Amino acid sequence: MRDRRRSRRPAALLAAAALAFGTAACGSGSGSARNDDPNTLEVWTRSNPDPAATYERVFAAFTKKTGIKIDYQPVINFDQQLQSRASTKDLPDVMINDTALMGSYQGQGLLKPIDPASIAGHDQITGKTWSSTVGIDGKHYGIPYSRQAQTLMIRKDWLQKLGLKAPTTWQEMLSVAKAFATEDPDGDGKADTYGMVVPGSAQNGYAAWWGASFLWQGGAQIIEPDGKGTYRAAMDSAAAVHTVTWMKDNLFCGDNGVTQPGALTAVTSTATNFQDGNAGMYMTGPYNIATFDTTPGKDKYEVVPAPAGPAGADVLADGENIYFGARTGKTKQEQALAAFLISPEGQKLAMTGKNQPVVRIPVNSTLDAAKVRDDARWSVVQKAYEDASQQFPNAPDFAPIKQDTADALNAIFTYCGGDVRSQLGELNETLAGDLKDQDLLT
Repeated sequence: MRDRRRSRRPAALLAAAALAFGTAACGSGSGSARNDDPNTLEVWTRSNPDPAATYERVFAAFTKKTGIKIDYQPVINFDQQLQSRASTKDLPDVMINDTALMGSYQGQGLLKPIDPASIAGHDQITGKTWSSTVGIDGKHYGIPYSRQAQTLMIRKDWLQKLGLKAPTTWQEMLSVAKAFATEDPDGDGKADTYGMVVPGSAQNGYAAWWGASFLWQGGAQIIEPDGKGTYRAAMDSAAAVHTVTWMKDNLFCGDNGVTQPGALTAVTSTATNFQDGNAGMYMTGPYNIATFDTTPGKDKYEVVPAPAGPAGADVLADGENIYFGARTGKTKQEQALAAFLISPEGQKLAMTGKNQPVVRIPVNSTLDAAKVRDDARWSVVQKAYEDASQQFPNAPDFAPIKQDTADALNAIFTYCGGDVRSQLGELNETLAGDLKDQDLLT
């Protein structure tokens, strides 16, 4: 077998350093002078300036309400900086970052376990949402903060021009995509439009991130729990072979213009064809709504549920959790901040304002995203999350699993002459190796 996995040695060294932190910090209480102020919490988010401005507004409201100060650090190179801080035994008090990173952080000893009952308002978060914060050992290591699910964003003006309706099945989606590519929906008399946008690069696992919804709609899973705390690799199933073959044959191989040129080297920052006005569909997250309202324009597109495959219409859901760094001394202050962030007041502040929202679908079940924003399109996103979504498994370190899956899918879609069954069999062996590396293989 060709081992697709990258070397695990650097990650193992970082994990060892982090675990050393976890052991030392509980006894030493070491930290900077800033962190030793009992009335100040150091809080990190992975944020660019625009969403960081929203966080600043939220934290200012918390300080006004409680008197607890926030030393806020919007960090772009989050994981690199976090590992650096772990090596000096000085983690931030609170971190807000992706749900999918919980298994990695917990496995490295970077997080404190959390009792949901210790957080005021915990009962306003659904059991489904809380379940995404449970680690391998059955303990919670995060507090849900924001959730989102993918939907289909589609040019309604193109549909109207061609006399079409938004697709509800894979086959309808394929027909609409081909029409968008061949029937001049923008009316400029040129063959310069494409069916759908795909960020299909293997870089940072994009092919797996984008492709996950199709896998689930086809009845496939990447890995599956066995009910005993371990997992099995599942990408050699008949459903996976059928789904990946359908994607390869219909979306990537053949000159039909279904996907934009360069789709298999595109990441989200370069897959700009929808807002550029030359592609008609994009399966993506709701964070793009504000961007697309500007261009191509709110009046030119609509947000609809994902088309269903043979097994249904489930889409990828993800979001952010609140994490407490593995240190002691500020538990009450951390709990107070978490309670505010998940409260109706805190969630509404994070969903509104002139800057980019940092809460998409509220985790507080008393709130309706469409009502808070006065925008009915958000009900489509919220319904997708609540009724037709799956998340990547959060308890394992899913990063290597996602990356190896992306590498394999990208290669399959790039080299159209390969045998999908054997290629997925090879991937499955690689995924089994990833699970074995984590002592999680069935």
